[in-house]
Amino acid sequence: MNRTTWTISELAQEFSITPRTIRYYEDQGIVSPTRDGRNRVYHARDRTRLKLALRGKRLGFQLTEILSLINMYDGPGQTVAQLHHYLEVLDKHRKVLEQQRLDLDETLQAIDKQQKSCERLLAQHPQNL
Repeated sequence: MNRTTWTISELAQEFSITPRTIRYYEDQGIVSPTRDGRNRVYHARDRTRLKLALRGKRLGFQLTEILSLINMYDGPGQTVAQLHHYLEVLDKHRKVLEQQRLDLDETLQAIDKQQKSCERLLAQHPQNL
């Protein structure tokens, strides 16, 4: 069954987030539900934008980057300028992630070295085991 609308509770449950998080994304202009009395009604566009925002967050994008990328596709289509901008954002983010990976690898090596040192010291003092 293809759904066309969702409540805030349904989206919160689907994406394992709180309604408060969805309201925050609404305040930031990422989703714009319609109203049925006091209830928010989310449409397919809102659901897609929320899904993209959450994916961007998991990837470490800043909110401004997420909003820029999402809004880029609400325009007239995939223009050359839009695609170039998207490539620039992806390239920038890739560089940040690659540096983080190098930093993590270095930290993990230091931890490994310290663990081995501790294990050697403990092996010299069996009474402390």
